[in-house]
Amino acid sequence: MAQARISAKASEGAQGAQQPPPPGGQLRGRFYRSTSMADRSSRLLENLDQLELRVEAFRDAASAMEQEKEILLEMIHNIQNSQDMRHISEGEREELNLTANRLMGRTLTVEVSVETIRNTQQQESLLHATKMIDEIVNKLLDDLEDAKIRLMSLYGACTSDVPAGPIDQKFQSVVIGCAIEDQKKIKRRLETLLRNLENSEKSITLLEHQKSTLRQSCNSKQD
Repeated sequence: MAQARISAKASEGAQGAQQPPPPGGQLRGRFYRSTSMADRSSRLLENLDQLELRVEAFRDAASAMEQEKEILLEMIHNIQNSQDMRHISEGEREELNLTANRLMGRTLTVEVSVETIRNTQQQESLLHATKMIDEIVNKLLDDLEDAKIRLMSLYGACTSDVPAGPIDQKFQSVVIGCAIEDQKKIKRRLETLLRNLENSEKSITLLEHQKSTLRQSCNSKQD
């Protein structure tokens, strides 16, 4: 009789162990939780989405540093070649050039590079656009005014604003084939070239004015 009761209790224990956990996840006083594959996948995807935002912000910050480096170098160069530098004493000019060269050297020690991922077509478009700009730059000294007009037509093809003059349709189609980041860099390069041309024209105009004033002064003394 006692053996029968022991066997019955053993049978009840085995059946209880095979029963699934009740709703709510409670099992024999311990908390029971099950994370599905879908939950894990969703959580991982959310983490990657957040990281993607940080990666893009990181690239934007690096790109901004690239632009700042270009601006600093251009500003130092403009100071060294300004008219004001030509109208100070040689000793002062030498001292200022030493300071400018030191600043330029320190700026150049900062290496910032944001690589652009391109497919074959985008790479070819970039090379073509760069070649078209270089061809104009190489002829700057031959005809400054013509070079400025051509650069403005290239710049007009890169901007969404209403252009002041004609647009180079061929260049526009080439730029459209470039990666978005390359399009921005091409536009920035053209802006820099046009600014430098404008500064050169101002320098030439000022120089011509000074020559004219000097000639008038000489003529007046002769009279």
